[in-house]
Amino acid sequence: MGKSKHDRVAESMANKENTDYNRGQGADVQSSRRAIEVETANTIGDAARQLAGYQKPVYVAGADAATTKKALEHYQNTTIGVMNSQGKIVKPSTRGRKK
Repeated sequence: MGKSKHDRVAESMANKENTDYNRGQGADVQSSRRAIEVETANTIGDAARQLAGYQKPVYVAGADAATTKKALEHYQNTTIGVMNSQGKIVKPSTRGRKK
């Protein structure tokens, strides 16, 4: 069986951040600069729990365009940012920013 869309996007994000894809608890991608949780349309609400506790900028990455749109709506009034499946920031994270 091939890799899921979630796994392909998470591995791509990890490569861009020069780190490994974390398949365990916590964010899928954890770099020194940010934490990224990749989600599908069915799991979009799980991201906030996975990203809880991180002090650096945090992002939900949609596994596809429809999920990215859903994430923008779901996390619009939060500190959680949103990325598309290619890693482009479409809503910046406000968590961890110096004031």
